[in-house]
Amino acid sequence: MEYNNILTERHGAVGLIRLNRPQVHNALNDRLMTELGTALRRFESNSEIRAMVITGNEKAFAAGADIGELQHKTFVEAYLEDLVTANREEATRCRKPVIAAVAGLALGGGCELAMMCDLIIAAETARFGQPEIKLGTLPGAGGTQRLTRAVGKAKAMDLCLTGRTMGAEEAERCGLVSRVVPTAALLEEAMQIATLIAGYSEVAVKLNKEAVNLAFETTLNQGVKFERRLLHASFATADQKEGMQAFTQKREPRWAHR
Repeated sequence: MEYNNILTERHGAVGLIRLNRPQVHNALNDRLMTELGTALRRFESNSEIRAMVITGNEKAFAAGADIGELQHKTFVEAYLEDLVTANREEATRCRKPVIAAVAGLALGGGCELAMMCDLIIAAETARFGQPEIKLGTLPGAGGTQRLTRAVGKAKAMDLCLTGRTMGAEEAERCGLVSRVVPTAALLEEAMQIATLIAGYSEVAVKLNKEAVNLAFETTLNQGVKFERRLLHASFATADQKEGMQAFTQKREPRWAHR
């Protein structure tokens, strides 16, 4: 499929999506987000793809929403269009792991998009922030909610109320990003991680992702019970049998993904 605002590639079992509006630092307009959603759904439905990576360029992952597209909207238009929700949360619906590889700016909607992914790998140049306060508004794609869950109330309030940005080192220290790597090695590192994940049992990967995500939605007691039920369920899979047999036989497992 031809896209105008993103580029897609396939590398073995990994699907790569590059945000591609460099002239505006990958600002997220409706067309880009629609294309991104389509690409994610296509990779999600492709049985040969088992992990995905979203990235931008060295200057920007995404510098936020396209303000020119938003500035004249009325409340009624925003409400009836279901602004943001309508086409900007496809990454959260993927059952396969989605990794954000972030260099440069990840601000506003760009920071929110990164937080919708399962892992954030940051280049040393990465800068994260929710500067919507400077525009007289607030984050609308989960910025106040996912950021608070990732870094805590104090740091989230700091970023949302002051509009400042934080660098990769601070973001890792706060728990927002998984790893910080040299800028030149960012995409290679992200692809290696995605390839590693894609090389495991697809069933086990999805079970792990589902269990971790539930931790944000329920109590510890209910979460542990759910985790235990998924563990029990894994014993019905061929890959659990293969994984444990391979371990005892001191050989590499041959995953059937079932």
